[in-house]
Amino acid sequence: MKFTTPATTNPIDQLKVIGKPTDRIDGALKTTGTAPYAYEQNKVAPNAAYGHVVGAAIAKGRIASMDTSEARRAPGVLAVITADNVGKLGKGSKNTAKLLAGPDIEHYHQAIALVVAETFEQARAAGQLVRVKYAAEKGEYSLEKAKGSATKPKSEDSPPDSKAGDFAGAFASAPVKLDATYTTPDQSHAMMEPHASIAAWDGDKLTVWTSNQMIGWGHDDLARTLNIPKDRVRMVSPFIGGGFGGKLFLRTEALLASLGAWAVKRPVKVALTRPMMFNNTTHRPATIQRIRIGANRNGKITAIGHESWSGDLPGGQPETAVMQTRLLYAGANRMTKMRLAVLDLPEGNAMRAPGEAPGLMALEIAIDEMAEKLNMDPVAFRVINDTQVDPEKPDRPFSQRRLIQCMRTGAEKFGWNARNPKPAQVRDGRWLIGYGVAAAFRNNLVMKSAARIRLDRNGVVTVETDMTDIGTGSYTIIAQTAAEMMGVGLDKVVVKLGDSNFPVSAGSGGQWGGNSSTAGVYAACMKMREAVTRQLGMDTAASEFSGGMVRAGGQSVPLAQAAEGGELVAEDHMEYGDLDKKYQQSTFGAHFVEVAVDAATGETRVRRMLAVCAAGRILNPKSARSQVIGAMTMGLGAALMEDLVVDQRYGYFVNHDLAGYEVPVHADVPHQDVIFLDETDPISSPMKAKGVGELGICGVAAAIANAVYNATGVRVREYPVTLDKHLEKLPALV
Repeated sequence: MKFTTPATTNPIDQLKVIGKPTDRIDGALKTTGTAPYAYEQNKVAPNAAYGHVVGAAIAKGRIASMDTSEARRAPGVLAVITADNVGKLGKGSKNTAKLLAGPDIEHYHQAIALVVAETFEQARAAGQLVRVKYAAEKGEYSLEKAKGSATKPKSEDSPPDSKAGDFAGAFASAPVKLDATYTTPDQSHAMMEPHASIAAWDGDKLTVWTSNQMIGWGHDDLARTLNIPKDRVRMVSPFIGGGFGGKLFLRTEALLASLGAWAVKRPVKVALTRPMMFNNTTHRPATIQRIRIGANRNGKITAIGHESWSGDLPGGQPETAVMQTRLLYAGANRMTKMRLAVLDLPEGNAMRAPGEAPGLMALEIAIDEMAEKLNMDPVAFRVINDTQVDPEKPDRPFSQRRLIQCMRTGAEKFGWNARNPKPAQVRDGRWLIGYGVAAAFRNNLVMKSAARIRLDRNGVVTVETDMTDIGTGSYTIIAQTAAEMMGVGLDKVVVKLGDSNFPVSAGSGGQWGGNSSTAGVYAACMKMREAVTRQLGMDTAASEFSGGMVRAGGQSVPLAQAAEGGELVAEDHMEYGDLDKKYQQSTFGAHFVEVAVDAATGETRVRRMLAVCAAGRILNPKSARSQVIGAMTMGLGAALMEDLVVDQRYGYFVNHDLAGYEVPVHADVPHQDVIFLDETDPISSPMKAKGVGELGICGVAAAIANAVYNATGVRVREYPVTLDKHLEKLPALV
């Protein structure tokens, strides 16, 4: 099925199941500990050996020599895998660095060997016996130092530069202007479940049970890396304990488990240790962002420019931190630029809301600063600079854009009118109190997605798709979609996910998963409805599916009757035409935050948070709310604590565990509210939905930073906003 024209009335609009706050159907498995995660697939891959990954101890250079003889003689050791003994490997299309290095080393903790043993402890101990001598080379580990050598990146998705009008002239002549630089640090996904895989061979056929968000991508790249046909590889990932973008791509442990299993002729399981997760896998790269805004004295933006610098390994991609600035606010004269420096740090890549999350950390402080220069309320300043069309392409309207309503609804619910616009004026004992606001923006992306539907003689509808559930509730919204389309209760729907033997879905990432995967299920269900009515001799267009019955022309027949002669199977996909070119499709929101800053110590505590979101039809308000409050919590971490510290001598992340890399815990998370505007977007998909999971993180950090300024009068432009950055400038204690 191809989606080429805006959606009209369809079976989803019944809203008998879709749109209801529904408990997650996988919830019981999660809460009882019976959901089988990748490292726990012991029943299907019994008698597994254990693999321990040995990582490079330098960030750049070569392996001069490697002696594995002592490791091979160690108790319990079955094999030692290196680049020298596995034959020629390919490289996945989504990988920047090789997943098994040798002799060249591209980054610290790049895998150089896998020790396979009978027990994990034996494998780990033997890993210490691998003797490696390196020829280290000088590397570049500082974005600030490398900024001058940054170049215009090649981009497959969007041009690195954009412009409209005369930015330089308009900015120079603007009566009110801002020119400020902001920095965001390297950050880690720090998901609960590590990167983990179990691999097993059956003859020349490989099965890998893994933790991967995008089965289609991972399946293709594993076959490509092993240089074997795709039909000889199966990838299975039914449950994932968090990914946030860190598991979008094939990673070291899946490849090495596969190579280890081939070598020892039995299943091998490999899980990365926490330090290996931080330095061996991907992270969100640091940025330096310069923002210039010019406005007239009435507050209308006349010039807006946003330049961003980030770094990555050779062949990598930039952090696209300017993308929201191209679309969020009006202004005739515009300029954005992205520049990419070569850094010899571990690979930079997607982390929840790549681009917009760090971009809005800077832009929404700059908007706050401009509002103050204009002596305007920050909400009012955003409202008067709203636009209903793409500012760079005014003939291209937004499909839906309700930013103003998000702002006004949030201001009313939060009690924004109680905010004192003069900073450092409100106290609660020793605490300085401040309010902050920021806009939320994330583009709505759609991807081709397929599903298979089965109907048995008991009227049970089974959905099969390689879509994954990374803790987001995919099982539930897919079940809701099938139930709505086929007119049955959730008790009559079985959902099977995360298997490359199933039709290829959109996968989980980029905020496209929920909308795209359910649209694929919609397409398959439409084909199943045709098969059912044909079997029952009914007119498809006139048929109603409801309560387990099919009704048309005065007839009412049980759905199950269509499969009395045998199971019915239907498969289809949803792909998209050019509506995304005719309309700009985005999601919007507003974040409001109250903070308290200790006037003596500078410690910041967030007291309450509110998010108002406009993101199309909300398929399951219960799981959508969980997505947003989880994203808000990640935004809090980005604002106040998350910072991967680089050892500039050796090129690695020093705080590479959950003791040194701080993330929010329960005590840090305040009262959180989420409001979803009642909205449908027929331009987006037949579901009339959009993504919402990443919108929740966009703008949160800036809202907190703006609240800290309102509380203290000290403007911090370098994230995270830690107490050392404002302590000496705090108002005197009274």
